[in-house]
Amino acid sequence: MNGMLLVAGREIRTQVRTKGFFVGLAVTVVLIVGITLAPKLFGGPDSYTIGLVNSQELAVHGGGDTEIEWRTFSDEATARRAVLDGDVDAAMIGGTAGIRVLSDGEIDSELGLMLQAAHREAQIQAAGVRTTPLSMESIGADTRYEETRSQMAFMLVLILFMLVVGTPMMVAMGVVEEKGSRIVEILFTSVRPWQLLGGKVLGLGVVGLINLVVVLAAGLGAAFASGLAVDFPPGMAGIVAGIVVWFVLGYAFFAAVAAALASLVSRQEEVGNVLTPMTMTMFASYGVAFFAAKEPTSLVATIASYVPPFSSMVMPVRATAAATPAWEILLSGALMVVAVAAMVLFAGRVYERAVLRTGARVRLREVVGSR
Repeated sequence: MNGMLLVAGREIRTQVRTKGFFVGLAVTVVLIVGITLAPKLFGGPDSYTIGLVNSQELAVHGGGDTEIEWRTFSDEATARRAVLDGDVDAAMIGGTAGIRVLSDGEIDSELGLMLQAAHREAQIQAAGVRTTPLSMESIGADTRYEETRSQMAFMLVLILFMLVVGTPMMVAMGVVEEKGSRIVEILFTSVRPWQLLGGKVLGLGVVGLINLVVVLAAGLGAAFASGLAVDFPPGMAGIVAGIVVWFVLGYAFFAAVAAALASLVSRQEEVGNVLTPMTMTMFASYGVAFFAAKEPTSLVATIASYVPPFSSMVMPVRATAAATPAWEILLSGALMVVAVAAMVLFAGRVYERAVLRTGARVRLREVVGSR
């Protein structure tokens, strides 16, 4: 065990000391923060300023936290100048023919709809007609957080794809580098094969976990700073914890596969070809997870969330996009744990028997069938 921890420590120190680690992490953080803030930055203004000339304020009801500020002008010319200078978003000009709304270019669609509705309501009340608001009552599932859950799920797909795909690749490249340079032969004099393999997987897993935690913290921090966190669904702590657990399971499975397949070759140029089955599985998992972010209750998403290794990406996305019963998550997790244990044992056997065989590519069936 001490040997495995020593190898893990070496892998962690080697990775976190490189410029590439910090540059890659910084780029990912900027990307996630940008995606998080995009709805706030490009979703239109939260407040409008409207000028008044010979007109009264309207009872405008905006969506969400939209606020209306009113400014009174003495004449139309002054109001026109204020609109063109950008001091007000629009100006309401009263007259015998009714009220005209002036704007610099096409009026903001949201503001136009609010003014039309408020003006209509004012006319109805002036005619002495009493109106009562509609009482909205949902008798189905709670859909208040549906849009937020969907947006979070799409972001999660991107995060898991970058980390679950990228980190096992590092394991594969490390295995081939040690085998091709024959350093592995020297290392085996100090540690056992399972300790070297386990330490490499553990160490690079910690590096991937650091990336995940930093990215999640950056995304959540941006959401709280921008006020978007008020739309978070209940149980966010459980969702975040689940993401971390599913990343660990997915990484462990694919890292074991990467190590086993990479031990079959001795040159870096051959890594891409030998890892083709794994990369195809990863991309298929990504595709299903992307679909699950949009249709979390579909039959495809439900079935895939139970099938390892697809479940490592699909289930956390599905549980984020829609409320999922705890027993389904636990069952999926148990199946994934079994799959990880089986793959780790299989990968350890392949690695131990193939990593010392340099030269031509080793066939997997030869390694598995040998004693």
